[in-house]
Amino acid sequence: MADATGQPPKDTTNTRNTENTGNTGNTGNTGNTGNTENTGNTKDGVLAAVGPRLRELRRRHGMTLAELAERTGINESTLSRLEGGTRKPTLELLLPLAEVHAVPLDELVGAPRTGDPRIHLRPVTRDGLTYVPLSRPGGVQAHKLLIPPGPDTEPTLRTHEGFEWLYVLAGRLRLILGERTLVLKPGEAAEFDTHVPHWLGPDDHRTVELLVLFGHQGERAHLRARQGPERRPPEKSP
Repeated sequence: MADATGQPPKDTTNTRNTENTGNTGNTGNTGNTGNTENTGNTKDGVLAAVGPRLRELRRRHGMTLAELAERTGINESTLSRLEGGTRKPTLELLLPLAEVHAVPLDELVGAPRTGDPRIHLRPVTRDGLTYVPLSRPGGVQAHKLLIPPGPDTEPTLRTHEGFEWLYVLAGRLRLILGERTLVLKPGEAAEFDTHVPHWLGPDDHRTVELLVLFGHQGERAHLRARQGPERRPPEKSP
């Protein structure tokens, strides 16, 4: 519609909207690029913590750099630099280390928890025995232990630091503690000082399944190098 001058009215709408362009000051939100810096800092912090964690795991398991190098195929110099933080950890290096230390890769690098409380089961086989970890690394360790029947040879008793608790899930367990021999059935449990020479295995031809709890010393003795003097059980009198 034209006004009294015969000219169409001016559209002031766009003019008013241009006033709102003052909101372009919100482009200051580009300051959020600082979040990328925080992400980088977090990543650097995670990587920097890998070395000390590797050293702590190796020492906890009583291994020298030479022993770890032999088991992983990674040379000592590289392992030393990894622990010292002068060598960047890569997947190629971390995978064999996680396998030897029997820990999930995310635990090895200290990755943030995802909120999933489930334990990712990764069985470990040592000396014919299968250990299924049921807890995260640190503190008392819970494992499901499967012991298959072995050759019909004389058991060898061993000792190591700590205490051990076990519960028979399936099969029949033969437990030798010093001079005593016990047979435990499913539903029975035992706890003993592992300074006492001991041996455990199936009492018959079936695999025995156990729930076992032990601390760092027991983990080191069972899942790592065997420790303590070997001892034959006492011979039975005729």
